[in-house]
Amino acid sequence: MRKLQKAEIVQAIQEKVARSQIGILTDFKGLKVADMTRLRRQLQEADAELTVVKNTLLRLAGADDSPLAPLLSHATGPNALTLGYADPVTVTKVLIKFAQEKPQLMIKAGALGGQALTPKDLEALSKLPAREVLLAQLLGVLQGVPRGLVTVLAGVIRNLLNVLVALKDQKAEAEPAAAEVAAVPEALAATPAAEPASELEPAAPAETAAVEPEPAAPADKPESGE
Repeated sequence: MRKLQKAEIVQAIQEKVARSQIGILTDFKGLKVADMTRLRRQLQEADAELTVVKNTLLRLAGADDSPLAPLLSHATGPNALTLGYADPVTVTKVLIKFAQEKPQLMIKAGALGGQALTPKDLEALSKLPAREVLLAQLLGVLQGVPRGLVTVLAGVIRNLLNVLVALKDQKAEAEPAAAEVAAVPEALAATPAAEPASELEPAAPAETAAVEPEPAAPADKPESGE
């Protein structure tokens, strides 16, 4: 293969990788051509593409900071690279299901957002709901937010009304008792205080007439010489 031709293939792979959401590396050794064709058709329906690529070209395409970098350590033996351009979950479901039917297809590793995925990670990813289902569930949650908010607010208002009614009842029960307590001082004020029996008004002191002694009558003088 000429050097220019290799460069064109590497550039084409890099352009496809730049548009892809997920990359999955598989070993297809022992898989029949008819089965390979059927797998390609299923992947196309999931907006994905399977390409048989040489390891040397794969290493060149995955050099530097390429999203394919996590796959380079598995670039040994015959490899087929699957690139998914839409929903990573749907692509993974197709490969996992096909590998269960045809064990000749061995899933080696995956790369999602520059992160390496093991076969167990890919199997777990395949069990997630598809993108459309997740969007439908999210839409259901968003539609349920106003209804849930109204329910919460109604509950708060109902609790507040219950508290106000309870306070009103407590106030109504407390008012008669308060009226009785307030009537006691008024009754005491209206009742005249009884005079104590031991306290008698002292009698007015009797006025004692001052008796002045009458002056003694002057003695008769003797008549002179008759």
